[in-house]
Amino acid sequence: MPARDHDSGYKLLFSDPLMVRDLVRGFVDDPWLQRLDFSTLEPVKGHYVTEDMRQRADDVVWRVRADEGWVYLYLLIEFQHAVDRFMALRMLVYVGLLYQDLIRQKQLAPGGQLPPVLPIVLYNGERRWRAPTTLAALVPPLPAFLKPLQPQMRYVLIDEGAYPDETLRGLPQNLAAAIFQAERLQTPAAIQDFVARLEVETRDPAFARVRRIVAIWLRAVLRHNRTYAIDLPELDDLQELNTMLSQRIEKWAKEYLAAGEQKGLQQGVLRGEARVLARILTRRFGELPGWAEAHLSAATGAQLEAWSDAVLDARSLAEVFAEPQGRPGGLPPPASH
Repeated sequence: MPARDHDSGYKLLFSDPLMVRDLVRGFVDDPWLQRLDFSTLEPVKGHYVTEDMRQRADDVVWRVRADEGWVYLYLLIEFQHAVDRFMALRMLVYVGLLYQDLIRQKQLAPGGQLPPVLPIVLYNGERRWRAPTTLAALVPPLPAFLKPLQPQMRYVLIDEGAYPDETLRGLPQNLAAAIFQAERLQTPAAIQDFVARLEVETRDPAFARVRRIVAIWLRAVLRHNRTYAIDLPELDDLQELNTMLSQRIEKWAKEYLAAGEQKGLQQGVLRGEARVLARILTRRFGELPGWAEAHLSAATGAQLEAWSDAVLDARSLAEVFAEPQGRPGGLPPPASH
């Protein structure tokens, strides 16, 4: 899915309190948090304005009642392609902006104190997150006098891709875990089975809103899937999505299988042509070096054809894989050391 669409889809998912509840309960391991009354979750509508007067639109802020008062859960939905090394600094700024807004609105804890904040970074990039989760890790060692004077910041990281499948399956009625699993499904049949199970597990009227949100998100995921794009008409309920997938799954499965078979046949033909060319090259120039075998194993049909033509007149193996003017498809051998 394009990054912008995916960002909007995730923000839509986590605009539902049940999704936020399951994210915290399932992925933030703390006994005190588990005891919070998540039925009191409510969104916080604030205005977080940076120094250049641009209002932030990426933050998702909730509050939940605790014994001591409100606890603010600050969720930054982060979908950058590159890991942000300075995320701890960004979270420090965001929390500061949140506090400024709470002071402005006179939404303080008893005694005029600032309420506690739980900063969470939800990340689902392909690379694993390696950035520091503390601000202190971004600062070099300091003299004893300066160290306690530095700002402190630590955030909770939820790196979606770092959780094994068995861990996610171990949270069977957790909506956030279900979404993480859905993004890993590889076939239309697996998607249909997942939707069928989720539809059964969310039939309680309390899930009415989240069912609509998840259905809209899943439809977008299926439409933009690179492996098996499935275009569905507009729908806004899991039952509709489940019914439609059930009706069409056999057709999609056959198309998916046929596409896989066709791709496999094409790859088989290329491997066969590469083996034949390798035998010819070996007879002419002796045992093939590793770089030549690597070129052959990764070759396209056009490259194999060009190299087959070149082998007739080439005086060396390097000439076969070179790219003379007018003969596309060649690959130069790596430079010798």
